[in-house]
Amino acid sequence: MSISSAAGARFGRWALEHCGLHAAALGERLSGGNSNVTELVTTAMGRAVLRRPPDAALSASAANGVRREYRVLRAVEGQVRAPRALGLCDDADVIGQPFVLTDFVDGVSIRDRLPDAYLQYPEPLTAVGFELVDALADVHRVDWGGTGLGTAAPHDYVPRQVERWLRARTDDPVRALPALERVAAWLLRELPAHRPAALIHGDYHLDNTLFDRSRPVLRAIIDWELATVGDPLADLALMLAFWGPRPLAEPGFDFVQRVTRSATVVPRETLAERWASRTGIGTERLQYYRVFALWRLAAIVEGAFVLYCRGQVSDDYSRHLEHDVPALLEEAETLVRMQ
Repeated sequence: MSISSAAGARFGRWALEHCGLHAAALGERLSGGNSNVTELVTTAMGRAVLRRPPDAALSASAANGVRREYRVLRAVEGQVRAPRALGLCDDADVIGQPFVLTDFVDGVSIRDRLPDAYLQYPEPLTAVGFELVDALADVHRVDWGGTGLGTAAPHDYVPRQVERWLRARTDDPVRALPALERVAAWLLRELPAHRPAALIHGDYHLDNTLFDRSRPVLRAIIDWELATVGDPLADLALMLAFWGPRPLAEPGFDFVQRVTRSATVVPRETLAERWASRTGIGTERLQYYRVFALWRLAAIVEGAFVLYCRGQVSDDYSRHLEHDVPALLEEAETLVRMQ
């Protein structure tokens, strides 16, 4: 989405009036796709970040993710490593969509390889793993009562998610995915008896963090549009599902956290134990939650493949979902068989 000079002027006036930012102007797009779009903002006082719904939003309620992100960032300020929320614009007349402004965090998104500066440190990937679980534990220790995200049944996050996304996919199919229903039935049948509740990020993995450019220290957790009150083991399990060796030769979303895809990285079990020691939450059913995390991701992103099949989007991300979604479901079924 490009904006007109008139919209740019409206944005500048809004940023000055609501955030005290002088000479604010939209700059380059930093990321975008199935989740909220991130754009650089330049101001007389330095840089900021704008977050808005994607150009091809999956639903008319996509702006709810922007509002949710703003509320969560305000609630966790000073408690977790995250950008500081500067303001929320709910008026679509300003630039065409609602948006949230946050502080700019100078950091690097680690994907295929570690920054060269990290190589001077002993076992830098281990340090990255410890940073990931420590920062996540901080999220799960937040008093979620103050976030405004309370739910009537926070302990039933897993079954509600399974029922919600299974319904979404069966109501709007573009291809047969029999594993989607098989794994969903297994998840509902094998529900853990005890399911904790905490503030959760909802899409936690290395790619949704920013690290220091010169040393293996996590600077900020980003992309909070899926945050809610739910089962913290789902957050941990998603990150660990992408950590280390995976059971398929060509796994789905192979690009996510690829730098950690090595047999020599610190074991998942070690990271899980470290997280458990900081949260006081047991990880006995972690394999179950890995299945859930992979299944839920597959069910959600299939929505982008629906748009691709209908010609509403044509980007590489959506195109590759033809492989990625079935592969995620195959990996989930493989983990079920390994139980």
